[in-house]
Amino acid sequence: MVSESGHRPKTNKLIAYIEDRLPIADIKHIAEKKKVPLHRHSSWYYLGGIAAILFAIQVVTGILLMVYYVPEISAAHASILKINSQVNFGWFIRSLHSWSANMMIFVVILHLFSTYFMKAYRKPREATWWSGLVMMGVCLAFGFTGYLLPWDDVSFFATKIGLDVASKMPLIGSIMASMLRGGDLISQATISRFFVIHVAVLPLLIAGALVAHILMVQVHGISEPKFFAKQPEGDKKYEKFFPDFFFKDILVWLLAVNVLFALTMLFPWGLGPEADPFAAAPIGIKPEWYFLAPFQFLKLIPPMVGPIEGELFGILLLSLVGAFFVFVPLYDTGHSESRSKTATAVGIIVLIALTAFSIWGAMS
Repeated sequence: MVSESGHRPKTNKLIAYIEDRLPIADIKHIAEKKKVPLHRHSSWYYLGGIAAILFAIQVVTGILLMVYYVPEISAAHASILKINSQVNFGWFIRSLHSWSANMMIFVVILHLFSTYFMKAYRKPREATWWSGLVMMGVCLAFGFTGYLLPWDDVSFFATKIGLDVASKMPLIGSIMASMLRGGDLISQATISRFFVIHVAVLPLLIAGALVAHILMVQVHGISEPKFFAKQPEGDKKYEKFFPDFFFKDILVWLLAVNVLFALTMLFPWGLGPEADPFAAAPIGIKPEWYFLAPFQFLKLIPPMVGPIEGELFGILLLSLVGAFFVFVPLYDTGHSESRSKTATAVGIIVLIALTAFSIWGAMS
């Protein structure tokens, strides 16, 4: 639009400047071409976006916390106390970081199971599923490495137990645990390595997996459940990803952020006494909720199962479950109804077990 004086408005000039240098029109065309199936399970499609916005909050709050956090045994706990009590809104940023981490892991777990039960791992989306599993693993690694950094007594002993359990894994367990600890005991080397992994290694891994995941979703489109795919083309309903679904996505993000802010304000993240490696572990020490299910399961295994050590036997069983989720795209390809039902049954059993063991672990 040109004014009566013949000058183009500044806003239009800015848009023209950007469009001359970036393929905005092509990006918009791709976004408008993408369509989202409308059916009774469409609400599950919002989970990926919620996880992404929570990860963005993690990045921003994590950078702010790094300004004041000191990754040293003699100063880590004191630096968190300073953030909580002396830095303006420091308690808020720290609580926001911790709560968003927990919410992100919860949403990613929901997203994983929703795509699993909708069979979104089938051809041609096998790599999309595997990239999602990688992101799930990285999210859990974020939680594990970040848990130690405040250096309070609960985080110290929970990390010690976690590394002791990990060392029982066959072949690589003891080597991996020793590398993470930086020796036989949790020390300055441990907190230094956890800090580097938490703020440098894992962000690079999840960024790469996220880019690959989004790219593959863009290439293959959004998965359609079997009942929807069987419908006649004339009965299927879709909406454009942009702008229709995208604007709805933003509204869902705002709702999720409101929940996050409510948790942050109502339940600020606490800090226990400074860790003493030579003290006895606190009574009833437990890992974070996302590790409670395997923790509780391993407690039920007797010391020896035949000739095999109990913890090793339990870890092998858990590894078999994990391996099934990795290889399920190769097992359930969609050509066998019995295999499809078996995969669904395994997913239901695992979901019920995770929920039951987590609740049991929290209440015990």
